[in-house]
Amino acid sequence: MTNAVDVSDLVVTFKSKRATTTAIDGVTMKVEPGELVTIVGPSGCGKSTLLKIVAGLVRPTSGVVSLMGRQVNGPEKQIGFVFQRAALLEWRGARKNIMLQAEIRGMDKALAARRADELIELTGLRGFEKALPHELSGGMQQRVALCRALLHQPRVLLMDEPFGALDALTRESLNEELNRIWRETGTTILLVTHSIAEAVFLGTRVEVMSRRPGKIIKTLEVDLPRERRYAQVMSDERFDRLAAEIRSLLGSNASH
Repeated sequence: MTNAVDVSDLVVTFKSKRATTTAIDGVTMKVEPGELVTIVGPSGCGKSTLLKIVAGLVRPTSGVVSLMGRQVNGPEKQIGFVFQRAALLEWRGARKNIMLQAEIRGMDKALAARRADELIELTGLRGFEKALPHELSGGMQQRVALCRALLHQPRVLLMDEPFGALDALTRESLNEELNRIWRETGTTILLVTHSIAEAVFLGTRVEVMSRRPGKIIKTLEVDLPRERRYAQVMSDERFDRLAAEIRSLLGSNASH
């Protein structure tokens, strides 16, 4: 089976007039189709940079990144990206914000419209199609951003702390929604988070990174059911064990 994402010996350095800084040092990672892999690590360890490299938005200093067996050399059309901020156009309603993806990519309008309607139904946005961003809660805005990222049916969805700015209850609710959407669509997802609980709750596997220069210090398989609810998962000893191990690995570098 061809891996959805294949990262091999990735190194990223940034040069300034004063010094050369190594942000990522020798990261190797494989993500199989249909997996939901989470990445957790201290601030500044290169988690977000890693996602941008997978998306083809940043070039590595050395190493190779491949999507579905093809090397990444520039911005990737097979990728969907959700950032911490929804970044919606304030003058466009929810549905029109979703359809922006179709306009940018030159998608068939009729097919894109049907896909948008399916995603609106899937994410619970029915009835809010015309709502402007300021009329939506933070959680609803992120649902719109998720629909927009999924409109072109990407092979891989990258998520950079997508729920980090939300309150705890909204965040838990959207974690459960994302778990459901992932199970129903089968989309391969690579998600960066600062939250140990979120990393374990969402992931089929957790990649733990060290402080800068960022390296993967351990890969942990998450032995939990694919369908997950917070009330059940939080009382599961497997969750507690994994969360404790990650916290121990991160040590004084983690701010949790």
